[in-house]
Amino acid sequence: MTRVFFSQELEGVTTFWRIHRRDGVTLGFTSHDRDLWFDGVLHRAAPGMLPSAIRRTADLEIDSAEVQGALTHDAIAAADLASGRFDGAKVQIGVVDWETLDRATLYNGEIGSISEEDNGFSAELRSSKAGLEADTAPRTSPTCRAQFCGPGCTLPSSQFSHEAEVSMIDLEDNTVQFVDGPATETMIDGQLRWLDGPQAGVTMQVMSVEGADLLLDIALDEALTLGTRALLREGCDHTIATCADRFGNASNFQGEPFLPGNDLLARYGQPI
Repeated sequence: MTRVFFSQELEGVTTFWRIHRRDGVTLGFTSHDRDLWFDGVLHRAAPGMLPSAIRRTADLEIDSAEVQGALTHDAIAAADLASGRFDGAKVQIGVVDWETLDRATLYNGEIGSISEEDNGFSAELRSSKAGLEADTAPRTSPTCRAQFCGPGCTLPSSQFSHEAEVSMIDLEDNTVQFVDGPATETMIDGQLRWLDGPQAGVTMQVMSVEGADLLLDIALDEALTLGTRALLREGCDHTIATCADRFGNASNFQGEPFLPGNDLLARYGQPI
C-alpha cells in the first residue's frame, strides 16, 4: 500500500534529494537535522539547502523546480561547480518520513544552469520532459553532425584514446603537455578526462594547440602535479576531407558537404 503523506495533522516528514553526477558519484541530502540512510545512500543533513516549489503538470509542458542553498557542505564546493562536475547531473527530489523511512519521489530531472551569488548557489532543474524539446529531424550541414566516435560515426573511441602523463603545467596560460600521448596535431578539437589528481573524473575540451601545448577550456587546479594521468581522445574537425583522408570513414559521413548553400540563391547573373 502506498503511503499517503500529510494525511494526518502531525507527521515526521522531511525533504530529500539525490544528485547522480556523470562521473559516477552519488550525493544524498536531506533537510532533516540528522543524516538518514535509505536506498543504499547516506543522505546528509543539509538544512541550509531547500528546494523551492515543484510544479508538475499532466501535459507536455516542462515541469520546473529549483534548489538554492549556501555553499557550506563539503560535498558541494564552489570549485566543483565551476569545474563542471555537476553539469548535466541527474536529480531526484522527494519526501521521506524520518521515523519509518517511508518515501516518495516527487521530481526527476537534471541540473541545467548554475549561478553563484554571495557565497551561495542556485541550480535550475530540468525535468525528464525536457527531452521532448530535442529536434529529431536532422538539418542539412556541410560538416558532419555525428559526435566523433559516437552514434553514426561508428569509429571506436578506444582506437583514438590514449593514456598519458602530464609533463608540463602552465597555470597562467592554462596549458599542459603530456608524455607518451598521441601526436599533438591530432588533439585539435579533442578532449581529455583526468584519471587521478585533484580533478579526477573531469572532462576538458582542447581549445587550441600550439606546439606541444594543449590549451584547455576549464581552469587547471593549482594542486595539479607532474605525472598526473589523463585519458586523451583525439579530435575531429567534422569535415569530409578529414573523414576520408585521416579516418577512411567517408561512407559514414553524416553531412552534405557538396550541397549548395543559401549564398547560391543570392548570386547575380554575370554577362558573357
